[in-house]
Amino acid sequence: MSVTEQARRARTAAEQLAVATRTVKDAALHAMADALVARTPEILAANEADLAAGRSAGLTAAVLDRLALDPGRVAGIADALRQMAALPDPVGEVVRGSTLPNGLELRQIRVPFGVVGIIYEARPNVTVDAAGICLKSGNAALLRGSSSAAHSNAALVTVLRDAVAGAGLPADAVQLLDAGSRDSVKELMRARGLVDVLIPRGGASLIRTVVEESTVPVIETGVGNCHVYVDAAADLDNAVAIALNAKTQRLSTCNTAESLLVHAAVADAFLPPMLAAFAEAGVTVHGDERVAAHSAAVLPATDEDFATEYLSADISVAVVDSLDAAVAHIRRYGTGHTEAIVTDSTTAAREFVARVDAAAVMVNASTRFTDGGEFGFGAEIGISTQKLHARGPMGLPELTSTKYVVTGNGHLRG
Repeated sequence: MSVTEQARRARTAAEQLAVATRTVKDAALHAMADALVARTPEILAANEADLAAGRSAGLTAAVLDRLALDPGRVAGIADALRQMAALPDPVGEVVRGSTLPNGLELRQIRVPFGVVGIIYEARPNVTVDAAGICLKSGNAALLRGSSSAAHSNAALVTVLRDAVAGAGLPADAVQLLDAGSRDSVKELMRARGLVDVLIPRGGASLIRTVVEESTVPVIETGVGNCHVYVDAAADLDNAVAIALNAKTQRLSTCNTAESLLVHAAVADAFLPPMLAAFAEAGVTVHGDERVAAHSAAVLPATDEDFATEYLSADISVAVVDSLDAAVAHIRRYGTGHTEAIVTDSTTAAREFVARVDAAAVMVNASTRFTDGGEFGFGAEIGISTQKLHARGPMGLPELTSTKYVVTGNGHLRG
């Protein structure tokens, strides 16, 4: 089936989803969750085929980690759907309303986009998260995963479609595009008029391609070159713990810290325990000269290191002479995702928050908290690093647009 035909079927499904009640949509989400758990063995068998192919193809450990499923991860994905069912339905929410001087009643309400296309890399959990969040927000989902997860995604979508249909909604609310053909991506990016919005999730190359080549409107999700800045007024034990968690809690996510900046006033006291903690955790440090002076294990950092989203057990580290220098470094190398400051100075915290341009700014907290689930939004569709419509973790409200409903009583404009 062509992408155009799939998009047409999605648009038909979207018409039914747009008027589906919360009760029906929530029942479908629970049915999807139950089906994932019940059919875990077939999902894991498909996933093992992808993992075996990935190992043979030499995929990195970070990519294989993103790709891997196990009973616990499947159960967690299912639980995310159940949590989503418990969240308020954004469709129909009144954003604002008033009665105009002429008596007209004006309401701005949330409505679904319609058909949402998601292009993403080797993360089978995205398949379920995207399908669920689109369904709850009244949108049909066209999913285009990577070929490395083709078996996993096909198994997941089969399970989800069966569950959706069993709950009384159109199975075409969830569709998977052919991952074996580059043409499917091109067709999806050019399906303007059939697809309402595209959301890319993946590395810099994928996102850049979609943004630059798509004729369908794109919500840009971002690469995460996230920084932790240890200020002169930081509690150093706290700073070591936060930086270590931000880097090592999970290596392969976009909210993992990839760069550490240390104020020169605390560098001599902070760097020895920090470098020791990184060494114990198996993290390779790429540092400037002032960092390297504290350990022979530090590799010399280049401009490329400071600009890199490693997604591995590597981190770039630099000593800066001031908060101004830290902000300048972040503006040069950051990607607008998540930046963190560790400080006991309210003044420094306020200045950092005001001056750093990012979707999320953390004060005395790990960058790993930038997440729809951690923010209480339920499963997210991605972290938007753009400034139009949505920014930061994209939960249910961000998967809607609005329309104005104007109610009169025979009103005529003079």
